[in-house]
Amino acid sequence: MSTMNISLPDALKTFVDEQVSQRGYGTSSEYVRELIRKDQDCQQLRALLLAGASSLPAGPADAGYFTGLRDRIRARARG
Repeated sequence: MSTMNISLPDALKTFVDEQVSQRGYGTSSEYVRELIRKDQDCQQLRALLLAGASSLPAGPADAGYFTGLRDRIRARARG
């Protein structure tokens, strides 16, 4: 694992220290890693949403669509 040192103003360091103690993190590094992972997830979700928004519609999302979707999921679960 690589090491990265960061500088924080006193107010931010105090905030991080409070989050570590209040939320059950062992170290400030664990807290920062969690924030970075959440940011990665948000960026990935944003990219997926933008890709979906720019794609052509596949068809209406009506009752038939959801019935077919449930059937496909059940079929995958069985085998």
